[in-house]
Amino acid sequence: MNSLPQILHTISYMALPLLFAMVLHEYAHGWVAYRCGDPTAKLQGRLTINPLAHIDPFGTIILPLLCLLMPGGFLLGWAKPVPIDPRNMRQPRRDMALVAAAGPAMNLALAVGSALLFALLLAIDHAIANYWSNSEDTGSLDTWRKMFLLPVAVMAQYSVLINVLLMLFNLLPLPPLDGGRILTSLLPHNAAITLSRVEPYGMFILMGLIILDPQIHVIHTITSTLTHSLSNTILSTAVGLGAGNEP
Repeated sequence: MNSLPQILHTISYMALPLLFAMVLHEYAHGWVAYRCGDPTAKLQGRLTINPLAHIDPFGTIILPLLCLLMPGGFLLGWAKPVPIDPRNMRQPRRDMALVAAAGPAMNLALAVGSALLFALLLAIDHAIANYWSNSEDTGSLDTWRKMFLLPVAVMAQYSVLINVLLMLFNLLPLPPLDGGRILTSLLPHNAAITLSRVEPYGMFILMGLIILDPQIHVIHTITSTLTHSLSNTILSTAVGLGAGNEP
C-alpha cells in the first residue's frame, strides 16, 4: 500500500485533471446527442460542465481512491452516464456511433490541450524542464515557479496520462463501454443485436478481465504499455515545442 503522504501528494495533483476528464467526457456524449436531435440530457440538466451534475459517488470518488491505495494498481473511474434516447435521433445507428465516439474524442482533445499547456509553461520558464529532469530540486525554485508554474505543469502532465488512459480504456470493444457501442453501431444488424445482448453483463466481463489480468495481460497492456507509450509521445512532442532547441 502506498504511504499516506504519497497518496495525498498524488491526489493533490490528480484530482482536478481526473474530475475534468470524466465530466467533459460525459458532457461530450450529451452535446453530440443533442446535436443529433436527442434533448434528453439537456432536459434532465445534464448538458452542463458543472461537476456536481455528473459526479457518481462510487465511480468518481471512491473507486479512484481505492485504486491509489492498491500497490501497482491502475487508475479507474467514471462519471454518472449522461441519459441518451436513440429514438429521438435522426439516424439512430449512425448518431449513436458519433455519440459514443464523442467521449474518447474529448479525452484525446484534453490530452493534446494539456500537452500544449505543458509546452507553453516550458516556453515561459525553462527551469521547469530542468526540474523535470531532476537537475534542480524544488528548493532552488523561486516562489512564482514553486507556487504556480510547477503545480500547473505537474497537473498538465497527469492530465495527459489520465485522458489517454480513459480514451483507450473506453475504446475497448465491450458494451457498455464506448468502443462496444461504436462497434454495435457499425456491425451488420444481426451481429449488432448479438453484441448488444452482452451489455447487461459487460461490467462483469470487465471485472473478470481485471481479475484475470495477471495471466492474460489485456488490461495491463492498455493501462500501462499503450497508455504510457502514447502519453510519452504526446508529452515528448510538447517538451520539444516548449523547450525549443535546448537539450
